[in-house]
Amino acid sequence: MASLPDNVDATLELLRAGDYLANRSLATALYLSTSLNRPLFLEGEAGVGKTEIGKVLAQTLGRKLLRLQCYEGLDVTTAVYEWNYSRQMVEIRMAEATGDQDRDSLESNIFSDSFLIKRPLLQALEKDDAGPPVLLIDELDRTDEPFEAYLLEVLSDYQITIPELGTVTAEQPPLVIITSNRTREIHDALKRRCFYHWVDYPSAERELEILKVKAPTSAEALSAEVVGFVQKLRDMDLFKVPGVAETIDWAHALTQLDCLSLDPETVNDTLGTLLKYQDDIAKIQGSEASRILSEVKLELAGANR
Repeated sequence: MASLPDNVDATLELLRAGDYLANRSLATALYLSTSLNRPLFLEGEAGVGKTEIGKVLAQTLGRKLLRLQCYEGLDVTTAVYEWNYSRQMVEIRMAEATGDQDRDSLESNIFSDSFLIKRPLLQALEKDDAGPPVLLIDELDRTDEPFEAYLLEVLSDYQITIPELGTVTAEQPPLVIITSNRTREIHDALKRRCFYHWVDYPSAERELEILKVKAPTSAEALSAEVVGFVQKLRDMDLFKVPGVAETIDWAHALTQLDCLSLDPETVNDTLGTLLKYQDDIAKIQGSEASRILSEVKLELAGANR
């Protein structure tokens, strides 16, 4: 188990140890979050590496990762806790069969910890020998506002109130990472409880570094062309431009096809790895892909002179 980083440089090294190449501003936000026990709220387009930060943090620190994947309709029973009603009913039937009619004693028994099914938010407050876990609340913008409001107690005081048992408070706060793709605005009350960072698309230089780490078998020339092509796509009016995840996937796919350098035919055949909407593929496929590729190769040739 690794200790928490004690400065920004150590945070950068911690992330790099997990093959995550972060810029200094992101590392600063993460360092402040872990050292001051405040959640880190990460916003950005899908595929830029927000979720990966939580995974890498848990991996490099040797902590448990508790991931709550958000969706519309998420409620307390799925995110926090619920009672094991089937076991409770069995307990009640057994008490009736044995003639145990002490109502207060029975109620105290069936509403005890042994009948409680703990979900990620409640698990995150429990003591762990490896240290406080990493709680990844992923894509919070997909939930409804009532659940977002419920999180205020959890993130303010790291406690959860269970009416039948009382209030559960964490001895040591978990390391909380919250992500959002900004499909809707998150309320200011929740954001105020967090440190905030916008995770943007990387520069061409950083994205090439990422490919060297995440797709090391990709030919150097191919990686440069892949990054150049993707960077140009991000400047275009597409329904969904490719994220870093798609860049990595494309590099892996091209390597699997024994491709050492891009050509128009290969680009057209593999656009589905890079773009996820047919309208975008139709817009790029053919002459437009050839034009973009020609520009990329010309720029790379000029840079290598």
